[in-house]
Amino acid sequence: MGRLFLQHLDGRAYSCRICKSHLALVDELVSKSFHCRAGKAYLFNCVVNVSAGPKEDRLMTTGLHTVSDIFCNRCNRIVGWKYEEAFDRTQKYKEGKFILERAKMTDATEDIFGTEMEVGSDCE
Repeated sequence: MGRLFLQHLDGRAYSCRICKSHLALVDELVSKSFHCRAGKAYLFNCVVNVSAGPKEDRLMTTGLHTVSDIFCNRCNRIVGWKYEEAFDRTQKYKEGKFILERAKMTDATEDIFGTEMEVGSDCE
């Protein structure tokens, strides 16, 4: 197994609740008005330190979507999903965006050792 490289983000970031790896900047947040089976979920333009699983069609409250579950690269826990395709034209804005489940993340700017991080993002 190779060495794991994780990206650290500048500024206020949401992190994995289990391993504290950064997942997304607050600035990338699109909406807090989403829901998942476990409760609240947030829509983001860009996330880091995740891997996507296989694509699958899912019937959601807003219609049929093709999605991929996303996993934290450090702890391999499912943290949300990526919208690959929306079949309803009113839902097309979700394509290419990411859902992070609120119960699986924390709002933090510190790494696992409690030190402030000042390293950039390549989401742009």
